[in-house]
Amino acid sequence: MANVLFKIRKLNKVFNLGHTTVHALSDVSLDIFEGEYLSVMGPSGSGKSTLFNMIGALDRPTSGEITVAAIDLMKLSRRQLAYFRGNHIGYVFQSYNLIHAYTALDNVALPLLFSGASYADAVARAREVLNHVGLAERLTHRPDELSGGQQQRVAIARALANHPAIILADEPTANLDTATGEEIIGLLSELVKTQGVTCVTATHDHKMLAASDRILWIKDGKVDRIQLRADLDIRVGSVQ
Repeated sequence: MANVLFKIRKLNKVFNLGHTTVHALSDVSLDIFEGEYLSVMGPSGSGKSTLFNMIGALDRPTSGEITVAAIDLMKLSRRQLAYFRGNHIGYVFQSYNLIHAYTALDNVALPLLFSGASYADAVARAREVLNHVGLAERLTHRPDELSGGQQQRVAIARALANHPAIILADEPTANLDTATGEEIIGLLSELVKTQGVTCVTATHDHKMLAASDRILWIKDGKVDRIQLRADLDIRVGSVQ
């Protein structure tokens, strides 16, 4: 069995909105394993995005425990969390979040420059990962010169630039047509298999389930159930 990468125990997140208290997460406990593809499913408002932000060290829980490879995220300062995010996690967003004035090559090289790489090394690594995601012929194109699928591939290349152990993909197929979405799912799945990264996706896209090792279902801020892909009966238009 693979090693546990994330250990999450009794995680709670409470938001105080005026006179209203919202329990976005309630006693969530979960293990995420090295090299697995985990999809987080749930309706809007279920706590899916909040859990995603906790896993990605983008927000702090109200209480509970999150350890990543024995690193206790609750004990890290803001500066240490920023370093952790920049060096261990690659993010892929629904809206791509590319800089429109920059070429594909520049967009991918930028996080490497922020991490202290030389310009030559950053460009060389950016070329390498863009080639890996099938964009060797699009290095000098800006986002408005690329299709939605190509922009998402640039975003995936950017997420891979710093050799992360973890890729967090937030609704990565939401803005794509069916065929292009399937290409992106296949690319993420291939990265898990060939590069050993752990991929966690927050998604409403049931096509994502076929590529997943496990599916975590969130409901009302709690873990509703966790299922193995092999235990699901996935049919067109339904999941059982």
